[in-house]
Amino acid sequence: MSVLLYRLGRFAYGKPWYVIGGWLAVMATVVVLLATQPVKLSNEVRIDGTPAQEVVDELADSLPEASGGQGMLAFKAPPGARIDDREVRTALLAAVDAVYRHDHVVDVRKVLAREVARGENSPLLRAQAAVAQAAGRPSSDKAPVPLEADGRPVPGVIVSADGSTALLQFQFDRQTFELPSGTIDSTVEAAERKAEPLGLEVLPSAAMMEIPEIVGIGEAVGVAVAAVVLLITLGSTVAAGLPLAIALIGVTVGVGGAFTLSTVFEIHSLAAVLALMLGLAVGIDYALFIVSRERRLILDDGLDAREATGRALGTAGSAVFFAGSTVIIALAGLLVIGITLLSTMAVVAAATVAVVVLLALTLLPALLGLVKESICPARYRARTRQEAVGHERALRWGARLAHHRYAALAAAILIPAILAVPAADMKMGLPSGASYNPDTAQRQSYELVGDAYGPGHNGPLLVAVSSGADGQRLTPKTLAAVTSDLRGVEGVTSLSLAGINKSGTTAVLSLVPAGGPNDDATKELVTAVRDKSAHISETRGTTIGITGFTALAIDVSDRLGDALPLYVITVLGLSLIVLLLVFRSVLVPVTATLGFLLSIGATFGLTTAVFQWGRLQSLIGLDATAPVVSLLPIIVTGVLYGLAMDYQMFLVTSMREAHIHGATALDATVTGFARAGSVVVAAATIMVSVFAGFVFNPQPMIKQAGFALAAGILIDAFVIRMTLIPATMALAREKAWWIPARLDRLLPDLDVEGDKLAQKIPLPRPHPAQPQSIG
Repeated sequence: MSVLLYRLGRFAYGKPWYVIGGWLAVMATVVVLLATQPVKLSNEVRIDGTPAQEVVDELADSLPEASGGQGMLAFKAPPGARIDDREVRTALLAAVDAVYRHDHVVDVRKVLAREVARGENSPLLRAQAAVAQAAGRPSSDKAPVPLEADGRPVPGVIVSADGSTALLQFQFDRQTFELPSGTIDSTVEAAERKAEPLGLEVLPSAAMMEIPEIVGIGEAVGVAVAAVVLLITLGSTVAAGLPLAIALIGVTVGVGGAFTLSTVFEIHSLAAVLALMLGLAVGIDYALFIVSRERRLILDDGLDAREATGRALGTAGSAVFFAGSTVIIALAGLLVIGITLLSTMAVVAAATVAVVVLLALTLLPALLGLVKESICPARYRARTRQEAVGHERALRWGARLAHHRYAALAAAILIPAILAVPAADMKMGLPSGASYNPDTAQRQSYELVGDAYGPGHNGPLLVAVSSGADGQRLTPKTLAAVTSDLRGVEGVTSLSLAGINKSGTTAVLSLVPAGGPNDDATKELVTAVRDKSAHISETRGTTIGITGFTALAIDVSDRLGDALPLYVITVLGLSLIVLLLVFRSVLVPVTATLGFLLSIGATFGLTTAVFQWGRLQSLIGLDATAPVVSLLPIIVTGVLYGLAMDYQMFLVTSMREAHIHGATALDATVTGFARAGSVVVAAATIMVSVFAGFVFNPQPMIKQAGFALAAGILIDAFVIRMTLIPATMALAREKAWWIPARLDRLLPDLDVEGDKLAQKIPLPRPHPAQPQSIG
């Protein structure tokens, strides 16, 4: 491996435009494809095979008009006014009319008009009357009343008991992620144009949100911080610019390439964000490791830039290859779960990481071939004495860790263990309006609706009722009996008929719970309805299914919770094999894995404390408590494991290199720590900065993912890799490199440290660089 990469590095350095031209062609292809076809992203959290998702899919066939995306707009009357005031009411009716006339909104008024014309012959009206009579009055002191126009209720509009708020619930003709870009925003704007001139405030719910911005000011600040760290670490604008260039080109090709396939495969917006985060972070880190090694070879060994580039590829490049492999393995492990949403995320992110690794091993040496000796300008070489002092400090710190290894080991175990305590109380769910900051329309709408109507109106459930026999119609009597049965379940506030198909075989009831979407009481209600549905089906001859926000959240959490152990076992098993091959040691892979388990526990603990308990939220500009997003634990586990092994690879490879070249195990630990420690610190700081930039994204899922990954890298890099691992290596000494002789003979020698390279192609004699070639 090291010899192959050495030759690749020298080739790319010597013929840079061949490599650069190839990558420019790839980038141009991606850009042209993006320009000629629209990007289509999804916000849908779909988990196939779950009860709630099966109900949604069945409704898409039997009652398509009820399977489109749901919209909800809250209208707040001006201070001192009421919705039923003449001018306010007129403005509200105009806004409702504008929404129903808007493209892709289902105008239920036309359907009701046809049914009213049929009179007593209308199955819909007879079913509505039967359900309303069986449901009785809502069990809430905030029971809404319908808004009337010309003596008839306005479809989809209810007014709060105190007259301060009106709520419009409607449906699009497609799922929200399938709507043309801008449809949701223009629907809200159509209502605002009619309502706001008379003081009516329009507040869309969390469901009324376009695809979130992929890159915002927070993400840009994160990249800017990474650039500053690179400049400080490398001391040269040219050198600092190369890792940034690799990262930016990597996400352009990786994420852009995924976007070009979005019309063929459904890609969730979180998949694009995850790939962007990983691409930026590992792209900068991998290039930093190679550039740092090349510069050290120039400064310490007196090599010219071409030879240093080749040897940097042969040593640090080998570590980059296997580090990237662990990240890809961790992501690919998501495929074993069999959930399409996670599989798409895994493929997009893993492909982006693979592109970044290829760029670091091919384009980076080609760019180094353009800058040549300018990678180490004269002003930088004058700083070598200062850096030598820094190296001495790192040696002293490594020696202290080795000397106080028991205390360091205890601290490195105790700190993440304490931070992990809140994870025992971690609750999982899906983001609701309560997950947004108070200054957002989503949060304001959520609180307004909860105050005016009760928290259950923020997340009504849908109960699908189907006839037991094929083609048999549901009679009003049957629907009334089912409604009466459901009305007796504790936690049900109100029931109403939401729709019935033309053949009369399937009906949908809207069930408003007493609690909010993520309340424990609502989850208990969903379980109770499911438990009772079997009895109802037997006695009423129907099939009952329940779906909606809370039902989907329960099923997603249960499905992912069941899949997590299998995923962890698969990833740990594959990665242990990779680490065993690289380090030819039993202890190193085991301690690396146990350390990761400590850091992932601390990550979940911190995420729970901040987002669920609300601790220290002011530090990240947050003011919203919410459960941990159901997708987060399994995604963070895979991503963080791969990234943690990056630092394990670079740090311990340096220790192994020193040990192979004759140092004792203890000296190799200290020396390797001193050589790689400063670069690992810089790389971890960069990665934390990039991930932390996503904490300020308004989308709750992205916000939590950014925080969890930033916190996880901070703990794993500085507490586990930079403290626990060297303390453990110092404690084990020669036993750290023990491996059974029989197993040692069976394993291939990957030569990540470049020992075979040094033997096959010895280092040339040091010589001073030519003054005229220094930039």
